[in-house]
Amino acid sequence: MIDRIGERQAYPVLARTLSKASLDTKVLFPIPVVDGVVQGEPGPLQQAFDNADAGKWTTAFEDDLTEDWTQNWFLDGEGTSTVTNSPEGMEMKATDSHMVLWTNESFAGDVKIEYDFTRTDPYQGGVCIVYIQATGRGDEGYEKDITKWNDYREEANMGFYFRNMHTYHVSYACGYLRGRRYRPDIQKMNTFSELDPEFMFDQEEMFELGATYRITMIKRGQSIFIQAINEEKAMYFVLNNLKWDPVTEGRIGLRQMKGRWSIYKNFKVSVAE
Repeated sequence: MIDRIGERQAYPVLARTLSKASLDTKVLFPIPVVDGVVQGEPGPLQQAFDNADAGKWTTAFEDDLTEDWTQNWFLDGEGTSTVTNSPEGMEMKATDSHMVLWTNESFAGDVKIEYDFTRTDPYQGGVCIVYIQATGRGDEGYEKDITKWNDYREEANMGFYFRNMHTYHVSYACGYLRGRRYRPDIQKMNTFSELDPEFMFDQEEMFELGATYRITMIKRGQSIFIQAINEEKAMYFVLNNLKWDPVTEGRIGLRQMKGRWSIYKNFKVSVAE
């Protein structure tokens, strides 16, 4: 297909054909950054992000991630994955299984999540995910406070999360960016949870090996606004929850599927005033 219609045209066709969701698909290309300034006239996605970021935010949580992670976080998948702190930040390695690192703190209302992200794995599949405001489904054994059923998630299997949690999920650093709203009422994933739209991009042009990006995710109302930026390039995304009840409170989680290694640094959560 690429030989016949070209690489850029092939991406949206393949995305629509192969995706398990019937979502609108947008193909994005990085925007140049010069001296810290995103070049060109702001497009609709950048404008939407800037509008979401406006107003007053109060810092609710900060961790530069260079010291003992166990002070502020807890891990699903311990024993089959590693978390290591150093002056460079916190490296998460999901070598033999999946892993999720959760904030001890829970956050309510509109939130802004910021952190430095560096991919250190030779990408061979799997995704990196941010869980935004996760709580349990609420019945016995799956209490709203997810720390009460940590043992159940010892292997960090994906099904343990989308079947039993209310949360937003943003997957990225894998050639696409997609959002979901987990729905434990139906305990299904594909075509039953997707936020709109999904975004495709060239893996070698964004979140490439060894490059550090400052990622900001803003959850306001029923939408998530995202900026990924470094000294050379930027991308903007907006994910909309058009069908289901909003997610309003819970913990923040960093998920790495098996085979994904990443360094995180300067993690910060703010809440809207």
